[in-house]
Amino acid sequence: MITEILNYADKIEAALKTLKFGFIIGVIINVIIAIALFKVTDIFIRKLKERTQNSDSTALSVHLIPILDRIIKFLILFFIVASFLQSNGYSITSLIAGFGITGLAVGFAAQQTIADFFGTLAIIADKIYKLGDYVKIGDVEGTVEDINLLSTKIRTLDDFIVSIPNNNISATVITNITKAGKRRINEVFGVTYDTSDEKLQEAIQIIKDVCEDDTRVHDEPVVIVETLAASSINIRLYAYVKTNKFDELIKVRSDVILEVVKRFRQADIDFAFPSQSVYIEKK
Repeated sequence: MITEILNYADKIEAALKTLKFGFIIGVIINVIIAIALFKVTDIFIRKLKERTQNSDSTALSVHLIPILDRIIKFLILFFIVASFLQSNGYSITSLIAGFGITGLAVGFAAQQTIADFFGTLAIIADKIYKLGDYVKIGDVEGTVEDINLLSTKIRTLDDFIVSIPNNNISATVITNITKAGKRRINEVFGVTYDTSDEKLQEAIQIIKDVCEDDTRVHDEPVVIVETLAASSINIRLYAYVKTNKFDELIKVRSDVILEVVKRFRQADIDFAFPSQSVYIEKK
């Protein structure tokens, strides 16, 4: 029994002698460096989170900052291990080549995902919209409900959720209606051809008065006789509503139209409707 214990002791002693003391010290130093750099990274990420809480990029920070944290720590660990192995006589060429082949394979398999990720970076750089904004992206119009690393989700006026890849968004014309500050009323009122000159001027003034009396509409609306249509004299109204929300715009536009109709009827101004005159020639 004692002989076996002595044999094990000799083996352990021989193993310890084969270890390089400098190698162990190097491992310890690199572990300490890695821990210190990880702590610095944690401080940087925490400061970044605090900064983005008061900016328009908050919607994306929840998704991007944890990913950024992992990427930085992975790079720190990779370079520390690579430099340590290189300094101790180990070749890291094969390791780098392995990462290159793996990265190439992953790149071919995830081209769309990578494209969407870079599309997300483009959205962040432009700061074109954030959560809650009412936007129009291509043919899709609605409120931004979610922004993540791969896509943006829009809730349309029909209450549908539409998911658009961020890669597509970065190559599409984006209209942020929320940032407009005001929305335009562009409406045509057609009156009959037998409307007198005085009544025509009165119709123009009525439309102006309706807009100027409504506090939700900006001052100085533009009202013009636009064209002589097939069965009507068309009067066009251009006015701006003090809102950037679509539902408020259509409410104000409806109220303006109803009030114009009411005052036209009180003034005996007739609206035109599509009609044709047929002439029969007698022989």
